Amino acid sequence: MIKAVYFDIDDTLYDTSSFAMLARKAALSVMIEAGLPLTQEEAYPLLKEIIDEKGSNYGKHFNVLTERVFGEENPLLIALGVITYHNVKFALLRPFPQTIPTLIYLKSKGYHLGVISNGLTIKQWEKLIRLGIHHFFDEVVTSEEVGVEKPDQGIFREALNRMACKPENSVMVGDKFKEDIIGAVNAGMSAILVNSKLKDDEKDYIKREKLDIEIISNIGELKNIL
Repeated sequence: MIKAVYFDIDDTLYDTSSFAMLARKAALSVMIEAGLPLTQEEAYPLLKEIIDEKGSNYGKHFNVLTERVFGEENPLLIALGVITYHNVKFALLRPFPQTIPTLIYLKSKGYHLGVISNGLTIKQWEKLIRLGIHHFFDEVVTSEEVGVEKPDQGIFREALNRMACKPENSVMVGDKFKEDIIGAVNAGMSAILVNSKLKDDEKDYIKREKLDIEIISNIGELKNIL
């Protein structure tokens, strides 16, 4: 019997991919207008390359961008980029339409709700607060706190310990097959994949290993499972 439901944040509770792209492009447009000698078609791939290299939680992507273009950091352009990015990001930050109704439903049914997220603790809390959903969760467990990232079993065990829940009574909801789903299953939990398309090798792996995984197209479908 499921008693605790854990969630990933990005692309599970809200659409991070599309809003991040729009915010980055808006920031680059302002930087280009202020003197960054690149077109949008040149600047965006370069910024994406830097993000891939440094990781999404790195705090100085625009610093690296200006350093690669000019040979040194440009404080004015960096500040313009950072401020525009955050202004646009926060203006666009919204949960998926079915996120809040689903969380309300789960709470009404008596489930304990938690978050298991790779990333910086303050940033993850900031997302939940700005989305207006932080009060739904009994525990928020981050890789920064635990010292390991999903799919490492350690972060799932810590989340289970904090809510005093057994793996067999817990389910993980996330969009990443390896990090969220396989990580949870390896920790003894069941798992629900949402907002994601499985690759053929992933489908074969599920069948071969007979994994306890549900696949849904949007978070609202949790009401049909839990």
